[in-house]
Amino acid sequence: MYRTGEETLPIPPSDELDDLSLFNRAVSASTRSKSSFAFSRLGSKNPNLKIAFLFLTNTDLYFAPLWAKFFNSTPSKFYSIYIHAEPSAAVADPGGVFSGRFITSKHTERSSATLISAARRLMANAILDDPLNFYFALISQSCIPLHSFGYMYKSLFASTAPFGHPVKYKSYIEILANETTLPDRYDARGKNVMLPEVSFEKFRVGSQFFVMTKKHALMVLKERKLWRKFKLPCINVHSCYPEEHYFPTYLSMEDPNGCTHYTLTRVNWTDSVDGHPHTYQPPEVSPELIYTLRSSNFSHDYLFARKFSPDCLKPLMDMADNVIFND
Repeated sequence: MYRTGEETLPIPPSDELDDLSLFNRAVSASTRSKSSFAFSRLGSKNPNLKIAFLFLTNTDLYFAPLWAKFFNSTPSKFYSIYIHAEPSAAVADPGGVFSGRFITSKHTERSSATLISAARRLMANAILDDPLNFYFALISQSCIPLHSFGYMYKSLFASTAPFGHPVKYKSYIEILANETTLPDRYDARGKNVMLPEVSFEKFRVGSQFFVMTKKHALMVLKERKLWRKFKLPCINVHSCYPEEHYFPTYLSMEDPNGCTHYTLTRVNWTDSVDGHPHTYQPPEVSPELIYTLRSSNFSHDYLFARKFSPDCLKPLMDMADNVIFND
Protein backbone atom coordinates (compact mmCIF):
# COMPACT_ATOMS: atom_id res chain seq x y z
CA MET A 1 0.00 0.00 0.00
CA TYR A 2 1.02 3.57 -0.59
CA ARG A 3 0.44 6.57 1.60
CA THR A 4 0.32 10.27 0.87
CA GLY A 5 0.81 11.62 4.39
CA GLU A 6 -2.93 12.14 4.71
CA GLU A 7 -5.58 9.58 5.52
CA THR A 8 -9.32 9.77 6.05
CA LEU A 9 -10.77 8.72 9.37
CA PRO A 10 -13.12 5.74 9.73
CA ILE A 11 -16.82 6.25 10.44
CA PRO A 12 -17.45 5.92 14.21
CA PRO A 13 -19.15 2.62 15.18
CA SER A 14 -21.85 4.57 17.05
CA ASP A 15 -22.77 6.41 13.84
CA GLU A 16 -22.86 3.09 11.98
CA LEU A 17 -25.24 1.58 14.52
CA ASP A 18 -27.50 4.65 14.52
CA ASP A 19 -27.66 4.59 10.74
CA LEU A 20 -28.33 0.86 10.57
CA SER A 21 -31.27 1.25 12.93
CA LEU A 22 -32.62 4.19 10.92
CA PHE A 23 -32.25 2.39 7.58
CA ASN A 24 -33.90 -0.77 8.89
CA ARG A 25 -36.86 1.25 10.18
CA ALA A 26 -37.27 2.98 6.82
CA VAL A 27 -37.15 -0.28 4.88
CA SER A 28 -39.49 -1.99 7.33
CA ALA A 29 -42.00 0.87 7.20
CA SER A 30 -42.03 0.76 3.40
CA THR A 31 -42.38 -3.03 3.37
CA ARG A 32 -45.39 -2.87 5.68
CA SER A 33 -47.07 -0.26 3.51
CA LYS A 34 -49.66 -1.56 1.06
CA SER A 35 -49.17 1.37 -1.30
CA SER A 36 -47.51 0.92 -4.67
CA PHE A 37 -45.27 3.93 -4.20
CA ALA A 38 -42.27 1.81 -3.17
CA PHE A 39 -41.97 0.56 -6.72
CA SER A 40 -40.88 2.21 -9.97
CA ARG A 41 -43.81 1.07 -12.13
CA LEU A 42 -46.81 3.36 -11.62
CA GLY A 43 -50.11 3.65 -13.43
CA SER A 44 -51.62 6.84 -14.78
CA LYS A 45 -54.31 7.10 -12.06
CA ASN A 46 -52.05 7.51 -9.01
CA PRO A 47 -52.69 10.31 -6.50
CA ASN A 48 -50.14 13.08 -6.20
CA LEU A 49 -46.63 11.80 -5.66
CA LYS A 50 -43.98 14.02 -4.12
CA ILE A 51 -40.44 15.10 -4.87
CA ALA A 52 -38.33 14.96 -1.70
CA PHE A 53 -35.65 17.66 -1.83
CA LEU A 54 -32.63 16.55 0.22
CA PHE A 55 -30.32 19.44 1.13
CA LEU A 56 -26.81 18.38 2.17
CA THR A 57 -24.89 21.32 3.64
CA ASN A 58 -21.96 22.24 5.87
CA THR A 59 -22.66 26.00 5.74
CA ASP A 60 -25.63 28.34 5.85
CA LEU A 61 -28.24 27.79 3.17
CA TYR A 62 -27.20 30.84 1.19
CA PHE A 63 -29.92 30.53 -1.42
CA ALA A 64 -32.81 29.88 0.98
CA PRO A 65 -34.76 32.95 -0.30
CA LEU A 66 -34.53 31.69 -3.88
CA TRP A 67 -35.60 28.17 -2.88
CA ALA A 68 -38.43 29.63 -0.77
CA LYS A 69 -39.74 31.46 -3.84
CA PHE A 70 -39.42 28.21 -5.79
CA PHE A 71 -41.41 26.19 -3.24
CA ASN A 72 -43.98 28.88 -2.45
CA SER A 73 -45.16 28.77 -6.06
CA THR A 74 -46.83 25.38 -5.56
CA PRO A 75 -48.90 23.52 -2.92
CA SER A 76 -46.86 21.60 -0.37
CA LYS A 77 -48.69 18.38 -1.29
CA PHE A 78 -46.28 18.08 -4.22
CA TYR A 79 -42.98 18.26 -2.33
CA SER A 80 -41.11 17.55 0.91
CA ILE A 81 -37.91 19.15 2.26
CA TYR A 82 -35.19 17.60 4.44
CA ILE A 83 -31.89 19.18 5.50
CA HIS A 84 -28.74 17.42 6.72
CA ALA A 85 -26.55 20.14 8.24
CA GLU A 86 -22.99 19.60 9.47
CA PRO A 87 -23.27 19.66 13.30
CA SER A 88 -19.98 21.55 13.74
CA ALA A 89 -21.01 24.35 11.38
CA ALA A 90 -23.03 27.42 12.35
CA VAL A 91 -25.98 26.69 10.08
CA ALA A 92 -28.78 29.13 10.81
CA ASP A 93 -32.40 28.04 10.48
CA PRO A 94 -33.52 30.19 7.55
CA GLY A 95 -37.20 29.97 8.54
CA GLY A 96 -40.09 30.06 6.10
CA VAL A 97 -40.57 26.81 4.18
CA PHE A 98 -37.33 25.45 5.68
CA SER A 99 -38.36 25.78 9.31
CA GLY A 100 -38.37 22.43 11.11
CA ARG A 101 -36.92 20.57 8.14
CA PHE A 102 -33.58 19.71 9.74
CA ILE A 103 -33.00 16.00 10.38
CA THR A 104 -30.67 14.49 13.01
CA SER A 105 -27.26 14.85 11.36
CA LYS A 106 -23.77 13.44 11.79
CA HIS A 107 -20.31 14.80 10.98
CA THR A 108 -19.34 14.87 7.30
CA GLU A 109 -16.02 15.53 5.66
CA ARG A 110 -14.68 15.60 2.16
CA SER A 111 -12.89 12.51 0.78
CA SER A 112 -14.73 10.20 3.13
CA ALA A 113 -17.74 7.89 3.11
CA THR A 114 -19.53 10.20 5.56
CA LEU A 115 -21.12 11.94 2.56
CA ILE A 116 -22.62 8.61 1.46
CA SER A 117 -23.99 8.12 4.96
CA ALA A 118 -25.52 11.60 4.97
CA ALA A 119 -27.27 11.02 1.64
CA ARG A 120 -28.66 7.68 2.83
CA ARG A 121 -29.71 9.31 6.11
CA LEU A 122 -31.70 11.91 4.20
CA MET A 123 -33.43 9.28 2.07
CA ALA A 124 -34.30 7.16 5.12
CA ASN A 125 -35.85 10.14 6.91
CA ALA A 126 -37.83 11.06 3.81
CA ILE A 127 -39.17 7.51 3.44
CA LEU A 128 -40.19 7.35 7.09
CA ASP A 129 -41.78 10.79 7.02
CA ASP A 130 -44.07 10.48 4.01
CA PRO A 131 -45.00 7.40 1.91
CA LEU A 132 -45.87 9.70 -1.01
CA ASN A 133 -42.23 10.75 -1.44
CA PHE A 134 -41.27 9.11 -4.73
CA TYR A 135 -38.32 11.05 -6.20
CA PHE A 136 -35.36 11.96 -3.98
CA ALA A 137 -33.33 14.95 -5.23
CA LEU A 138 -29.96 15.45 -3.50
CA ILE A 139 -28.92 19.12 -3.49
CA SER A 140 -26.01 21.14 -2.09
CA GLN A 141 -26.05 24.59 -0.51
CA SER A 142 -24.39 26.03 -3.64
CA CYS A 143 -27.08 24.65 -5.93
CA ILE A 144 -29.94 26.59 -7.53
CA PRO A 145 -33.10 25.60 -9.44
CA LEU A 146 -33.10 26.35 -13.17
CA HIS A 147 -36.87 26.12 -13.70
CA SER A 148 -40.12 26.65 -11.88
CA PHE A 149 -41.43 23.91 -9.61
CA GLY A 150 -44.29 23.18 -12.01
CA TYR A 151 -41.92 22.64 -14.91
CA MET A 152 -39.70 20.41 -12.77
CA TYR A 153 -42.59 18.29 -11.50
CA LYS A 154 -44.09 17.76 -14.95
CA SER A 155 -40.66 16.95 -16.36
CA LEU A 156 -40.07 14.19 -13.80
CA PHE A 157 -43.57 12.71 -13.79
CA ALA A 158 -44.50 13.16 -17.44
CA SER A 159 -45.98 10.02 -19.00
CA THR A 160 -46.21 9.20 -22.70
CA ALA A 161 -47.57 5.69 -22.14
CA PRO A 162 -51.12 4.82 -23.30
CA PHE A 163 -53.81 5.46 -20.72
CA GLY A 164 -53.89 2.82 -18.02
CA HIS A 165 -50.49 1.40 -18.89
CA PRO A 166 -47.75 1.52 -16.24
CA VAL A 167 -44.79 3.83 -16.70
CA LYS A 168 -41.30 2.84 -15.65
CA TYR A 169 -39.71 5.86 -13.98
CA LYS A 170 -35.91 5.96 -13.84
CA SER A 171 -33.28 7.41 -11.53
CA TYR A 172 -31.40 10.39 -12.94
CA ILE A 173 -27.90 9.48 -11.85
CA GLU A 174 -24.65 9.89 -13.75
CA ILE A 175 -22.86 6.57 -14.40
CA LEU A 176 -19.53 6.74 -16.26
CA ALA A 177 -17.06 3.94 -16.98
CA ASN A 178 -14.27 5.53 -19.03
CA GLU A 179 -12.96 8.42 -16.92
CA THR A 180 -9.16 8.79 -17.02
CA THR A 181 -8.97 9.13 -13.21
CA LEU A 182 -10.85 5.88 -12.58
CA PRO A 183 -7.74 3.70 -11.82
CA ASP A 184 -6.48 6.11 -9.14
CA ARG A 185 -9.93 6.41 -7.63
CA TYR A 186 -10.35 2.63 -7.58
CA ASP A 187 -7.05 2.22 -5.70
CA ALA A 188 -7.67 5.11 -3.26
CA ARG A 189 -8.02 2.63 -0.36
CA GLY A 190 -5.07 0.52 -1.55
CA LYS A 191 -4.34 -1.95 -4.33
CA ASN A 192 -7.02 -4.64 -4.74
CA VAL A 193 -8.82 -3.59 -1.54
CA MET A 194 -12.15 -3.36 -3.38
CA LEU A 195 -11.99 -7.02 -4.43
CA PRO A 196 -13.86 -9.30 -4.62
CA GLU A 197 -17.04 -7.27 -4.16
CA VAL A 198 -16.12 -4.60 -6.71
CA SER A 199 -13.86 -5.43 -9.63
CA PHE A 200 -12.31 -2.56 -11.57
CA GLU A 201 -14.48 -3.46 -14.57
CA LYS A 202 -17.60 -2.76 -12.49
CA PHE A 203 -16.31 0.39 -10.77
CA ARG A 204 -18.11 3.56 -11.88
CA VAL A 205 -17.97 7.30 -11.30
CA GLY A 206 -20.69 9.93 -11.42
CA SER A 207 -21.97 13.23 -10.06
CA GLN A 208 -22.49 13.44 -6.31
CA PHE A 209 -25.97 14.86 -6.93
CA PHE A 210 -28.85 12.81 -8.31
CA VAL A 211 -32.62 12.40 -8.51
CA MET A 212 -33.37 8.85 -7.38
CA THR A 213 -36.60 6.83 -7.40
CA LYS A 214 -38.01 5.32 -4.22
CA LYS A 215 -37.30 1.83 -5.53
CA HIS A 216 -33.59 2.63 -5.79
CA ALA A 217 -33.54 4.57 -2.52
CA LEU A 218 -34.83 1.48 -0.72
CA MET A 219 -32.26 -0.69 -2.50
CA VAL A 220 -29.50 1.64 -1.32
CA LEU A 221 -30.76 1.57 2.28
CA LYS A 222 -30.82 -2.23 2.30
CA GLU A 223 -27.38 -2.60 0.69
CA ARG A 224 -24.57 -3.90 2.95
CA LYS A 225 -22.09 -5.81 0.76
CA LEU A 226 -20.56 -2.92 -1.22
CA TRP A 227 -20.82 -0.58 1.76
CA ARG A 228 -18.23 -2.69 3.62
CA LYS A 229 -15.71 -1.66 0.96
CA PHE A 230 -16.74 1.92 0.25
CA LYS A 231 -16.77 2.89 3.94
CA LEU A 232 -13.10 1.96 4.35
CA PRO A 233 -10.79 4.95 4.97
CA CYS A 234 -8.83 6.20 1.99
CA ILE A 235 -5.04 6.31 2.10
CA ASN A 236 -4.89 8.57 -0.95
CA VAL A 237 -7.29 11.40 -0.19
CA HIS A 238 -6.50 13.19 -3.45
CA SER A 239 -8.25 10.42 -5.40
CA CYS A 240 -10.93 9.66 -2.82
CA TYR A 241 -14.50 10.66 -3.69
CA PRO A 242 -16.67 7.83 -2.29
CA GLU A 243 -19.94 9.69 -2.79
CA GLU A 244 -19.20 9.91 -6.52
CA HIS A 245 -18.61 6.15 -6.76
CA TYR A 246 -20.84 4.22 -4.38
CA PHE A 247 -24.24 5.11 -5.85
CA PRO A 248 -23.22 4.88 -9.55
CA THR A 249 -21.34 1.60 -8.99
CA TYR A 250 -24.10 -0.07 -7.00
CA LEU A 251 -26.97 0.93 -9.30
CA SER A 252 -24.90 0.09 -12.38
CA MET A 253 -24.37 -3.40 -10.97
CA GLU A 254 -27.96 -3.95 -9.82
CA ASP A 255 -30.24 -2.06 -12.21
CA PRO A 256 -28.44 -0.28 -15.07
CA ASN A 257 -31.58 -0.16 -17.20
CA GLY A 258 -33.44 1.58 -14.39
CA CYS A 259 -31.07 4.57 -14.57
CA THR A 260 -30.66 7.30 -17.17
CA HIS A 261 -26.84 7.36 -16.66
CA TYR A 262 -26.93 11.17 -16.63
CA THR A 263 -27.58 13.74 -13.91
CA LEU A 264 -30.04 16.63 -13.91
CA THR A 265 -27.56 18.92 -12.10
CA ARG A 266 -25.37 21.04 -14.39
CA VAL A 267 -21.76 21.57 -13.28
CA ASN A 268 -18.96 23.45 -15.03
CA TRP A 269 -15.65 21.56 -14.80
CA THR A 270 -13.74 23.65 -17.35
CA ASP A 271 -11.57 25.39 -14.73
CA SER A 272 -11.90 23.14 -11.68
CA VAL A 273 -9.58 23.72 -8.72
CA ASP A 274 -8.61 21.01 -6.22
CA GLY A 275 -11.51 18.81 -7.27
CA HIS A 276 -14.04 21.66 -7.04
CA PRO A 277 -15.95 22.83 -10.15
CA HIS A 278 -16.12 26.39 -11.40
CA THR A 279 -17.86 28.70 -8.93
CA TYR A 280 -20.01 31.33 -10.59
CA GLN A 281 -19.60 34.91 -9.36
CA PRO A 282 -22.12 37.80 -9.52
CA PRO A 283 -20.75 39.34 -12.76
CA GLU A 284 -21.39 36.02 -14.51
CA VAL A 285 -25.04 35.76 -13.46
CA SER A 286 -27.32 36.70 -16.35
CA PRO A 287 -30.37 35.38 -18.21
CA GLU A 288 -28.02 34.00 -20.85
CA LEU A 289 -26.22 31.95 -18.19
CA ILE A 290 -29.49 30.41 -16.98
CA TYR A 291 -30.53 29.51 -20.54
CA THR A 292 -27.12 28.00 -21.19
CA LEU A 293 -27.14 25.97 -17.98
CA ARG A 294 -30.56 24.53 -18.82
CA SER A 295 -29.42 23.21 -22.17
CA SER A 296 -28.68 19.49 -22.30
CA ASN A 297 -27.81 16.84 -24.89
CA PHE A 298 -29.98 14.33 -23.03
CA SER A 299 -33.75 13.83 -23.11
CA HIS A 300 -34.29 16.20 -20.15
CA ASP A 301 -33.19 19.78 -19.55
CA TYR A 302 -30.93 20.34 -16.59
CA LEU A 303 -33.13 21.17 -13.61
CA PHE A 304 -30.43 22.32 -11.15
CA ALA A 305 -27.01 23.97 -11.39
CA ARG A 306 -23.99 24.51 -9.17
CA LYS A 307 -21.68 25.97 -8.01
CA PHE A 308 -22.68 29.60 -7.16
CA SER A 309 -20.96 31.88 -4.67
CA PRO A 310 -23.16 33.18 -1.81
CA ASP A 311 -23.09 36.75 -3.14
CA CYS A 312 -24.87 35.58 -6.29
CA LEU A 313 -28.14 35.61 -4.34
CA LYS A 314 -29.10 39.19 -5.22
CA PRO A 315 -28.65 38.95 -9.02
CA LEU A 316 -30.41 35.57 -8.96
CA MET A 317 -33.34 36.97 -6.99
CA ASP A 318 -33.52 39.99 -9.32
CA MET A 319 -34.27 37.72 -12.27
CA ALA A 320 -36.07 34.89 -10.47
CA ASP A 321 -39.60 35.71 -11.61
CA ASN A 322 -38.82 36.85 -15.16
CA VAL A 323 -36.13 34.34 -16.06
CA ILE A 324 -35.50 31.40 -13.73
CA PHE A 325 -39.15 30.59 -12.95
CA ASN A 326 -40.48 31.83 -16.28
CA ASP A 327 -40.60 28.63 -18.33
